[in-house]
Amino acid sequence: MRTVPETDWRPVLAPVIVLRHDRVRGADLLVLPERVVVLTGRAAMVVGLCDGTRSVGGIVDELTECFPGAPVATDVPSFLDQLRKEGWLQ
Repeated sequence: MRTVPETDWRPVLAPVIVLRHDRVRGADLLVLPERVVVLTGRAAMVVGLCDGTRSVGGIVDELTECFPGAPVATDVPSFLDQLRKEGWLQ
């Protein structure tokens, strides 16, 4: 079983899922059929980079530049892999 996604995978949201910002709640949301997931921290920023053009390695590189010293290289691939397991990313 794979624990970290391959770095050349180019994640994109599943077609039935939408990333939205709820101004009333002041929160970023993943809107799924019959379900809403509230994203916390920088999760929306990470998911927003999943547009199918960037590889996991590219997303990590971009976030590492934005957040030097943060554990991006370990946390982000694991987070993306979890979203793929949920069926939210392809």
